[in-house]
Amino acid sequence: MTTSIGQELHISDAEWQERINLAACYRLLALYGWDDVIYNHASVRVPGEPNMFLMKAHTLLYQEVTASNLVKVSMHADLDESSGVNRPGFTLHGGIYLARPDVYSAVHVHTQTGQAISILQCGLLMISQSAMRFYNRLGYHPYEGLTDAFTERPRIAANLAQHRALIMENHGVLTVGTTVRESFILLKYLLDAAQIQLQVQASGQALRFIPEDICAKTAAQYAKHDQGRGADDWLAYLRKLDLIDTSYRN
Repeated sequence: MTTSIGQELHISDAEWQERINLAACYRLLALYGWDDVIYNHASVRVPGEPNMFLMKAHTLLYQEVTASNLVKVSMHADLDESSGVNRPGFTLHGGIYLARPDVYSAVHVHTQTGQAISILQCGLLMISQSAMRFYNRLGYHPYEGLTDAFTERPRIAANLAQHRALIMENHGVLTVGTTVRESFILLKYLLDAAQIQLQVQASGQALRFIPEDICAKTAAQYAKHDQGRGADDWLAYLRKLDLIDTSYRN
């Protein structure tokens, strides 16, 4: 079996499953309208290969991504589009994996909602249930232009700190997780929370803030939920895709 750039792959069962999960993630991003033609990126570590991760080939549409055409790259390499991968995506994801051994998967998008919330001086407000997952669990990174310089990696990692989400100011949003499912679900709720906030702010009405003790309680509840029965939703997302098109599994 080969990648889209013609490299022979020796794929373990564990890697193949993660390829399916990541391909599904790309298809879901497209399904929900969070893709940007060929830009933005999702990734996952390669099981058993601590210095390697998977991401899509640069020129592919998200709808064209399959388990077999994902590209395996070394986080220690210095790659660009001539190598078949997106340079800013490789730089961003590789830097996070190097700095955070606990991170297994990452997703970064430039949706209008994500960019809009990243421009607000107030950032994400704790005013909705969707926002509760991010109470004291969200970093902010100042805009430095396209993320194609390795010199920016340490600053991104420092601003992400031990959080699972990062608002990249004037740019977009990033989520990370211990599974592809977690990074995708966190992205969903971050964008949901951002969209809710933008809608209520546009109303011009006074906002009802959630007390900090309730925020802390709910964030802890979600942390427990997402490690338990909450993880069952990933199989439902896969079934959702299978009802439309199963080719991501190829």
